[in-house]
Amino acid sequence: MSERMTIGAQSQVGLPADASYARYGTPARLLHWAVAVLVLATWPLGLMIGYAKKDVVSTFYLLHESLGFLVLWLMLIRVGNKLTSKSPPLDGSAIERFAASAVHGLLYAVLIIMPVSGFLATNAHGFPLNWFGLVEVWSPIGKSPDIAWTLSAIHEWSAWTLLCLFVLHIGAVLFHHTIKRDKTLYRIL
Repeated sequence: MSERMTIGAQSQVGLPADASYARYGTPARLLHWAVAVLVLATWPLGLMIGYAKKDVVSTFYLLHESLGFLVLWLMLIRVGNKLTSKSPPLDGSAIERFAASAVHGLLYAVLIIMPVSGFLATNAHGFPLNWFGLVEVWSPIGKSPDIAWTLSAIHEWSAWTLLCLFVLHIGAVLFHHTIKRDKTLYRIL
């Protein structure tokens, strides 16, 4: 059996002991939750930059950009993991399976587009990324004011798209867990 997917009774706290369902493997689950936590920290930081006092704006930018860059690398690892590992089969009707696949695919795309566009926008505005204040990351485009605002707009629109997809994702989780009362949530725990 693949490490990506485990089937059978689970003895971990909070998971049903009598469960007979497929779970994502440990790497997929860890990457999922790491990205979720980072996005839940990074997204509000980015939103608050415009409201922060001038003396702390640079700290907000440093944290937002550094966490976003980390999200990008974790997402690239997630894509590799997804391509090389078997996922548990999706349950539900054909429309539910299609919706789940579409939302997950869009989440993956946006979670790559958003940090790439943010990184490039920062570079185009003339600010190199200094990752957590430790390492200056090479700028592939350098200062490019003619495309800086376009990249910033892509970053902002992808952030709002991510919020919409997040709401859809959480709505589906709640639907499956509280209304259908199936084991969908336990696949990723």
